[in-house]
Amino acid sequence: MARRIVLSGVLFGCGIAASMIDLFIFHLALQWHHFYDLSTTEIALTADGFFHAFGWFITIWGLFLLADVRRRTAVPWTRWTGAVLTGVGFFQLLDGVLSNKVLGIHQIRYGVDLFLYDLTWIGSAGALLLIGLLILRRTRPTQVPA
Repeated sequence: MARRIVLSGVLFGCGIAASMIDLFIFHLALQWHHFYDLSTTEIALTADGFFHAFGWFITIWGLFLLADVRRRTAVPWTRWTGAVLTGVGFFQLLDGVLSNKVLGIHQIRYGVDLFLYDLTWIGSAGALLLIGLLILRRTRPTQVPA
Protein backbone atom coordinates (compact mmCIF):
# COMPACT_ATOMS: atom_id res chain seq x y z
CA MET A 1 0.00 0.00 0.00
CA ALA A 2 2.89 2.40 0.67
CA ARG A 3 3.99 2.35 -2.97
CA ARG A 4 0.43 2.57 -4.22
CA ILE A 5 -0.28 5.72 -2.21
CA VAL A 6 2.85 7.38 -3.65
CA LEU A 7 2.02 6.28 -7.20
CA SER A 8 -1.52 7.57 -6.75
CA GLY A 9 -0.31 10.97 -5.61
CA VAL A 10 2.36 11.28 -8.31
CA LEU A 11 -0.11 10.35 -11.08
CA PHE A 12 -2.71 12.74 -9.69
CA GLY A 13 -0.11 15.52 -9.42
CA CYS A 14 1.14 14.97 -12.97
CA GLY A 15 -2.44 14.99 -14.24
CA ILE A 16 -3.32 18.17 -12.37
CA ALA A 17 -0.18 19.87 -13.67
CA ALA A 18 -0.98 18.80 -17.22
CA SER A 19 -4.72 19.42 -17.25
CA MET A 20 -5.30 22.24 -14.80
CA ILE A 21 -2.10 24.25 -14.73
CA ASP A 22 -0.62 23.86 -18.19
CA LEU A 23 -3.65 23.23 -20.36
CA PHE A 24 -6.32 25.39 -18.72
CA ILE A 25 -4.11 28.31 -17.77
CA PHE A 26 -1.39 28.50 -20.43
CA HIS A 27 -3.10 26.88 -23.43
CA LEU A 28 -6.69 28.07 -23.02
CA ALA A 29 -6.91 31.08 -20.71
CA LEU A 30 -3.69 32.92 -21.60
CA GLN A 31 -3.27 31.29 -25.05
CA TRP A 32 0.51 31.52 -24.72
CA HIS A 33 1.25 28.21 -26.39
CA HIS A 34 -0.10 24.82 -27.44
CA PHE A 35 1.29 21.38 -26.76
CA TYR A 36 2.77 21.32 -30.27
CA ASP A 37 3.47 24.69 -31.88
CA LEU A 38 5.58 23.61 -34.87
CA SER A 39 2.69 23.27 -37.33
CA THR A 40 -0.72 24.72 -38.13
CA THR A 41 -3.28 25.95 -35.62
CA GLU A 42 -5.46 22.90 -36.40
CA ILE A 43 -2.59 20.52 -35.58
CA ALA A 44 -1.80 22.50 -32.41
CA LEU A 45 -5.42 22.29 -31.22
CA THR A 46 -5.59 18.57 -32.03
CA ALA A 47 -2.39 18.01 -30.06
CA ASP A 48 -3.93 19.99 -27.17
CA GLY A 49 -6.93 17.65 -27.28
CA PHE A 50 -4.76 14.55 -27.01
CA PHE A 51 -2.69 16.22 -24.29
CA HIS A 52 -5.90 17.07 -22.41
CA ALA A 53 -7.15 13.47 -22.68
CA PHE A 54 -3.80 12.16 -21.44
CA GLY A 55 -3.82 14.58 -18.50
CA TRP A 56 -7.30 13.57 -17.41
CA PHE A 57 -6.53 9.88 -17.91
CA ILE A 58 -3.62 9.96 -15.48
CA THR A 59 -5.57 12.16 -13.04
CA ILE A 60 -8.41 9.62 -12.94
CA TRP A 61 -5.93 6.72 -12.74
CA GLY A 62 -4.39 8.36 -9.68
CA LEU A 63 -7.82 8.82 -8.11
CA PHE A 64 -8.75 5.18 -8.74
CA LEU A 65 -5.55 4.09 -7.00
CA LEU A 66 -6.34 6.44 -4.12
CA ALA A 67 -9.86 4.99 -3.82
CA ASP A 68 -8.38 1.48 -3.73
CA VAL A 69 -5.96 2.44 -0.97
CA ARG A 70 -8.71 4.20 0.96
CA ARG A 71 -10.91 1.12 0.70
CA ARG A 72 -8.17 -1.08 2.19
CA THR A 73 -6.60 1.16 4.84
CA ALA A 74 -6.37 4.68 6.25
CA VAL A 75 -4.79 7.13 3.82
CA PRO A 76 -1.67 8.93 5.06
CA TRP A 77 -2.80 12.30 3.68
CA THR A 78 0.45 14.13 4.36
CA ARG A 79 2.37 11.47 2.43
CA TRP A 80 -0.15 11.58 -0.40
CA THR A 81 0.13 15.38 -0.54
CA GLY A 82 3.90 15.05 -0.78
CA ALA A 83 3.44 12.63 -3.67
CA VAL A 84 1.05 15.08 -5.39
CA LEU A 85 3.58 17.91 -5.07
CA THR A 86 6.27 15.57 -6.41
CA GLY A 87 4.06 14.76 -9.39
CA VAL A 88 3.29 18.42 -10.13
CA GLY A 89 6.95 19.37 -9.85
CA PHE A 90 8.10 16.40 -11.94
CA PHE A 91 5.65 17.10 -14.74
CA GLN A 92 6.37 20.83 -14.86
CA LEU A 93 10.13 20.17 -14.81
CA LEU A 94 9.81 17.56 -17.57
CA ASP A 95 7.67 19.95 -19.62
CA GLY A 96 9.93 22.95 -19.01
CA VAL A 97 13.16 21.15 -19.82
CA LEU A 98 12.20 18.44 -22.33
CA SER A 99 9.32 20.03 -24.28
CA ASN A 100 10.45 23.65 -24.10
CA LYS A 101 14.23 23.39 -24.28
CA VAL A 102 15.38 20.00 -25.59
CA LEU A 103 12.65 19.17 -28.12
CA GLY A 104 11.56 22.77 -28.71
CA ILE A 105 7.98 21.75 -29.54
CA HIS A 106 6.71 24.80 -27.69
CA GLN A 107 7.93 27.63 -25.51
CA ILE A 108 6.21 29.03 -22.46
CA ARG A 109 5.42 32.21 -24.36
CA TYR A 110 6.34 33.75 -27.69
CA GLY A 111 7.55 37.21 -28.57
CA VAL A 112 9.22 37.90 -25.22
CA ASP A 113 12.59 37.32 -23.57
CA LEU A 114 12.21 33.79 -22.24
CA PHE A 115 14.83 33.94 -19.47
CA LEU A 116 12.46 35.12 -16.72
CA TYR A 117 9.68 32.79 -17.88
CA ASP A 118 12.01 29.79 -18.02
CA LEU A 119 13.55 30.66 -14.68
CA THR A 120 10.12 30.94 -13.06
CA TRP A 121 8.71 27.80 -14.73
CA ILE A 122 11.70 25.54 -14.18
CA GLY A 123 12.56 27.05 -10.79
CA SER A 124 9.06 26.62 -9.39
CA ALA A 125 8.92 23.09 -10.80
CA GLY A 126 12.19 22.23 -9.11
CA ALA A 127 11.01 23.77 -5.84
CA LEU A 128 7.72 21.80 -5.90
CA LEU A 129 9.58 18.60 -6.74
CA LEU A 130 12.03 19.16 -3.90
CA ILE A 131 9.30 20.01 -1.38
CA GLY A 132 7.32 16.93 -2.41
CA LEU A 133 10.37 14.67 -2.11
CA LEU A 134 11.18 16.12 1.32
CA ILE A 135 7.64 15.45 2.51
CA LEU A 136 7.84 11.90 1.15
CA ARG A 137 11.15 11.38 2.94
CA ARG A 138 9.80 12.71 6.25
CA THR A 139 6.64 10.56 6.04
CA ARG A 140 8.30 7.28 5.09
CA PRO A 141 6.74 4.33 6.88
CA THR A 142 9.04 3.00 9.58
CA GLN A 143 10.70 -0.30 8.79
CA VAL A 144 10.08 -3.05 11.32
CA PRO A 145 13.13 -5.32 11.75
CA ALA A 146 12.51 -8.92 10.71
